Amino acid sequence: MFGLKPKPLLHLEGAVVLLLSCILYHQFQGNWLLFLLLFLVPDLFMLGYTINKTVGAACYNLVHTYVLPLSLFCFLWPSGHQSQSWPILIWTAHIGLDRMLGYGLKYPSGFRDTHLNKV
Repeated sequence: MFGLKPKPLLHLEGAVVLLLSCILYHQFQGNWLLFLLLFLVPDLFMLGYTINKTVGAACYNLVHTYVLPLSLFCFLWPSGHQSQSWPILIWTAHIGLDRMLGYGLKYPSGFRDTHLNKV
């Protein structure tokens, strides 16, 4: 792992998040058809780009960071409602796949300007 550059590490991190999200989803006996149907829902937030680049980047970034889903997961875990975590796991799996494929958080300068690279 030493000597790896940040970009490959971020891709690897995304792959690990995707894998762990899927494993947990399976452990919680999630419905895989529902997983497939909801997997791309976070991408609907790209519709913010129909308003302008700044709103689009803000909307996209809101649902493509781990902050909200992991905060919700941390809230559910001690409350004993872990089995209700399936939407969160679909969400984190989506983010993980995006990172693994090289899609990063967006800058307001344009959809293709991300924290990982220019797509």
